[in-house]
Amino acid sequence: MQGITDQTVTGNCRVLVVDDDPAMRRLIARWLEQAGYQVEQAGDGQEALTAIESVCPHFLVTDWDMPMLDGLTLCRLVRQLNLPHYIHILFLSVKSAQEETVAGLEGGADDFLTKPVHRAELLARMRAGTRVVEPERRLSQMAKIDPLTGLATRWLFFQSLESEWHRARRYHHPISCVMIDIDFFKRVNDLHGHAAGDGVLKAVAALFQAECRSSDLACRYGGEEFCVLLPETREQDAARWAERVRRRVNSTTFAVGDKRMRVTCSLGTAQNHDDTQTGEQLIDQADQALLCAKRSGRDRVVRFESLAESGELQLPGGESQDRLFDGIVAKDVMTPVVVCLREDETVGQAAEFFLRSRINSTPVVNARGQLAGILSEKDLMAAMVSLDCWNQPIREVMRPNVICYEEGTPIQVIYEFLCRVSVRRIVIADQGCPTGTISRGTLLRWFRNLVVSRGLLDQAAVSTAPGETDPYRSKQRLAETAEELAGQIAALERHLSKDAEDLGAHVVGGVTRMQELLDDLLAYSRYAGAGAANAAVQAILLGGGQLD
Repeated sequence: MQGITDQTVTGNCRVLVVDDDPAMRRLIARWLEQAGYQVEQAGDGQEALTAIESVCPHFLVTDWDMPMLDGLTLCRLVRQLNLPHYIHILFLSVKSAQEETVAGLEGGADDFLTKPVHRAELLARMRAGTRVVEPERRLSQMAKIDPLTGLATRWLFFQSLESEWHRARRYHHPISCVMIDIDFFKRVNDLHGHAAGDGVLKAVAALFQAECRSSDLACRYGGEEFCVLLPETREQDAARWAERVRRRVNSTTFAVGDKRMRVTCSLGTAQNHDDTQTGEQLIDQADQALLCAKRSGRDRVVRFESLAESGELQLPGGESQDRLFDGIVAKDVMTPVVVCLREDETVGQAAEFFLRSRINSTPVVNARGQLAGILSEKDLMAAMVSLDCWNQPIREVMRPNVICYEEGTPIQVIYEFLCRVSVRRIVIADQGCPTGTISRGTLLRWFRNLVVSRGLLDQAAVSTAPGETDPYRSKQRLAETAEELAGQIAALERHLSKDAEDLGAHVVGGVTRMQELLDDLLAYSRYAGAGAANAAVQAILLGGGQLD
């Protein structure tokens, strides 16, 4: 290999010299430094162990006879350590008997050098050791560094993640992860060739690396996907880092032959919390956020914390699933959207709309009827902190990143997405105009109705428990609701009897709760009779409706 010299090889090798004789230790260290090695020194075996665990050397040159911890014991302990690479151990000893040599080799030594040490022989044995160490070092480097981008490999990333995860748990530090995907990268390969694609990957990776601190770790996770670990970083800061990276990639032109081109990227972020069990779960959460970023339009950052619901669903498979999904598209399953809010309507108007329609989220459209965002009760609650916000247009409080699928999308695609991520609901559109929504509840009702209508399950087994005639336990719930309503009325009477200056909050809160209970009483009363209950079940099965 042209350009590689002995000095280059030895200059990359770290050596730890261990001897309780300071004069001997300094002499050997000076000889090795003159030969180009990077040398550290330790006065005994215990000090040497500490140094090895801190910065692992490639060579250990150690005396046999030392106080506290002798060379043979040190050698055995080193071989028991979980180290990032192999250490070539060279013993220095006045002992030359066959028994000592066998004991040293059995203990893990690679070579021996008898005292008094001669410089030429020491350096010759070191060069012989280098011929063993250097190939191992190159293989280790290949396992750790991606040859195309120069970033860490996935293997090294997970090794580092494990140690950083335990450190974060031990000291209660935040740790965040960012998953990155280059948008429509296949088009780059298809239109310009794989060489151009490789050039874009290298350039983008360099941008990621330039934005990282020394404590951060960026890796090529696979293909055009990257992952960045940000220790001691909260998710809002990770999202700011990701947005900075996104803008930098977006504004950079990349050379492709004699032409220039631009690419964009989608990013998902996640942070550890008390319920995050493993580092792998953290990566999975960032991957969920990335998937949402791609499904909501790409070229954006999505935080896992912004997703509506925590928890995981397991995705079953099998031939029966394929048969159920066969020929079914989003339009067949969705709940139609009758009315959407406009982005110029106010927060107060949106609140009134939610209360009257008894829904918890709705798509928002622009003046042309195109999907502009989604608004939920949670978004409205965040805007309730000031009375001025009630006159604020909802475009300022809605979430613009909407997970949207076209009406003709196979329902299996949507099913797998909702099983994979923590999003509660997605929007269905026809050429950009929202026409319906699909939630996990929508799919649950559709599955239930489908298996009953096809005779795969008995309706009675689905709607009632053995020996039960009222599947909704309506009479029991009527009694429980009435009892709770009476309690609310009594509580309001107690507050009104007190001589308090401001009873407004108690009255509004009590009346609001009573209104909900009255609505529940009306709902359960419709199904209190067995005949009415059976009719309700038939209506649900035939119409896909649900109880209010």
